[in-house]
Amino acid sequence: MRAEIDCAGATDVGRVRQVNQDQYLIAELNKSMLVQACSLPMDQQSRLFGSAQGHLLLVADGMGGHAAGERASLLAVDYMIERLLNSVHWFFRLKEDIENDFLDDLQNLLQEAHRRIVNDGAIHIENRGMGTTLTMAYAIWPRLYVVHAGDSRCYLIRNRKTECLTRDHTLARQLVETGGMRPEDEADSRWSNVLWNVLGGHGEGDITVEVRRADLQLDDTILLCSDGLYRYFGEQELADIVTDTTDASAACCELIRLANERGGEDNVTVVIGRFVNASRKPFTQIETTVPFSDLLDAESLNPADEDTQPDGIAQDRI
Repeated sequence: MRAEIDCAGATDVGRVRQVNQDQYLIAELNKSMLVQACSLPMDQQSRLFGSAQGHLLLVADGMGGHAAGERASLLAVDYMIERLLNSVHWFFRLKEDIENDFLDDLQNLLQEAHRRIVNDGAIHIENRGMGTTLTMAYAIWPRLYVVHAGDSRCYLIRNRKTECLTRDHTLARQLVETGGMRPEDEADSRWSNVLWNVLGGHGEGDITVEVRRADLQLDDTILLCSDGLYRYFGEQELADIVTDTTDASAACCELIRLANERGGEDNVTVVIGRFVNASRKPFTQIETTVPFSDLLDAESLNPADEDTQPDGIAQDRI
């Protein structure tokens, strides 16, 4: 049975920060044809689109002093858009026998975005050390692929139960996993805001890119968010709010409202995708922001290749 997606995204600066360093992206991927000349009754230069082949949901949470974190997350998302537009073939030939190649492509995509941010920081010294998390979910029904670095999260909500599909790349989580900290102490630990794995940052060499695969069912919901949102919610409450709201847009608005009401200490970003029966017409809302070309000049979006990378192992969120 075919599924449609009801998706929406929202971001808010919160009640404490002066700059919003979060970014999000919702995209529908499909085949297209640019008609240059034709004997049929249609305009020249018409672009024809096929049915949607896949859906992309993405959240990036930048970090760094002043506007450096905003720049890092912008560079990461801009690079993802550039690669998606020029490497669409892997989205339309997804078969069992080439799935491993597809997963390798996803990991390489984040590695390349990481190097782009590091190189930009080497050129613009005032932004040296800037970094960003990046959590991306790609759905090609009925498969879901999640690629991740940092501490933004992707949740799968099914039958009012929530499963986190990502692992926080923080020093606090490492301590819990190695037995050096009790799980109940993780949230309030001073190490919970220190990331050992981000795109850019002070990392040298490659980053660790996690990939997760899941099988989707009708009425599943995917929720991606920055830590400015999930710190205020338990997993059951997230499931209840998403399930009880009328559509994805309403759920995004309610979650951001509650996060700000409960403190709003950081930027708050959430993206939600609901998979519904194709026979039911979904409410679909995709919010837009200022074009990336208006925020970064052409030279900064295409920095010269540099081999120099800053040293260090951990990035503290500022």
